[in-house]
Amino acid sequence: MSNNKTIKSALISVFSKDGLEPIVRELNAQGVTIYSTGGTEKFITDLGIKVIPVEDVTSYPSILGGRVKTLHPKVFGGILNRQNHDGDVKEMTDYDIPQIDVVIVDLYPFEKTVASGAPTQDIIEKIDIGGISLIRAAAKNYADVICVSSVNDYAEFLELITDKKGDLTEADRKRFAAKAFNVSSHYDSAIFNYFNTTENIPALKLSETEGKVLRYGENPHQRGFFYGDFNEMFTQLHGKELSYNNLLDVDAAVNLMDEFKNDEPTFAILKHNNACGLAQRDTLLEAYNDALAGDPVSAFGGVLISNSEIDLATAEEVHKLFCEVVIAPAFSTEAEALLKGKKNRILLVLKDAELAQTTVRTCLNGVLVQDRNTITDKKENTTKATEKAPTDAELDDLIFASKICKHTKSNTIVLVKNKQLCASGTGQTSRVDALNQAIHKAQSFKFDLQGSVMASDAFFPFPDCVEIAKHAGVTAVIQPGGSIKDQLSIDYCNDNNVSMVFTGTRHFKH
Repeated sequence: MSNNKTIKSALISVFSKDGLEPIVRELNAQGVTIYSTGGTEKFITDLGIKVIPVEDVTSYPSILGGRVKTLHPKVFGGILNRQNHDGDVKEMTDYDIPQIDVVIVDLYPFEKTVASGAPTQDIIEKIDIGGISLIRAAAKNYADVICVSSVNDYAEFLELITDKKGDLTEADRKRFAAKAFNVSSHYDSAIFNYFNTTENIPALKLSETEGKVLRYGENPHQRGFFYGDFNEMFTQLHGKELSYNNLLDVDAAVNLMDEFKNDEPTFAILKHNNACGLAQRDTLLEAYNDALAGDPVSAFGGVLISNSEIDLATAEEVHKLFCEVVIAPAFSTEAEALLKGKKNRILLVLKDAELAQTTVRTCLNGVLVQDRNTITDKKENTTKATEKAPTDAELDDLIFASKICKHTKSNTIVLVKNKQLCASGTGQTSRVDALNQAIHKAQSFKFDLQGSVMASDAFFPFPDCVEIAKHAGVTAVIQPGGSIKDQLSIDYCNDNNVSMVFTGTRHFKH
């Protein structure tokens, strides 16, 4: 038995009229009876097409300033009746309820209204009631009704009814039902999240309607997906599609460079989510060269990011390096042309988009959510822990090192000299191991650590780290403080002419 249904009637009540005209004309050409309300009714009438006002069906006017128009048994009966159910068929006749085969709805733009900064009352008025109810009813009864729930689906629906002359399969209707529940669930999540910014109900509602299948996950045997509006943050000028690992590195790069957003020219090179090179200089070319010097080996295949426009001189040096991704707020015309010389190199222009204020990750059989770490250590927030205070130059380097440390996997130690990353010890199981790793790496690349500074993402429970650092040439230290044995490290620094400042803020990154 065929489950095809031929469209004979349609209820149209939409916010956005874009793309609606050809649908209305095609339905009319197929002899479909059209019901409508308010502005949509006028739109259809102005096209010279016959439309039946919903008020004529319900014998009830639109009331309460338009808040109640379609919420009526004759409307919802027409949508929810089961055409193969004898009792439903009889009641449709008894109560003179018209059959509705198509519901076309486009909801009030709640999210756009919130994003516009509109006053509360305007936002509340954009919470759709009738529209969302129509969508749920029509999608529920997909066995008999097709629901077009968004302006984004107008084109597909038009193609469908044109090609099939209004004779649609159950698979067609079910596909549009799934789209409809995607729209309704996302809409309700957005409303809840708006209210929950002040209520702090311990519930998590995540909804992303922009999804993309990636080539694979971290490894080729894992599936990978990205949910979010990538184009809101970037313009991709060139290169292949980004992979799962590319996206993780890009995220790490953008969050790190956000610390240096309005600073002097700064360039960073990242590998596996950690900075392997970072420098700040008078020119971007100098910043790049000194960032690369931090670890020219790890830079191979890395992700590069700048806080300022990449010019031709810098691009000429970058072009010599095999790298996966280059990110900047802008590229000069000449720089862009040159960097496009490598077929697969990804070039991204970073837009002035706001970063997410929460971080989310799966954990066990649930999810962990936390506030984004928005605290950046500043000079004025440090307290002198030792008798000796750092010089102005040392304090600049300490803050510079702290910014890098904040975005490096724990346990971590960062060594900096003259606003250049000398080396980091990343993701180690002990802070001593992290420090020894950083020292070994810096020395392997011929860095002179005399006069360098050290940043730690957490306190020192023992004075071993400051002692090792002193012997390596470190003259100033920045750390959160807070250990019950802080005084041991302070005493060592006082006895060995090393300055130390506390920030009071731990920057673990697991």
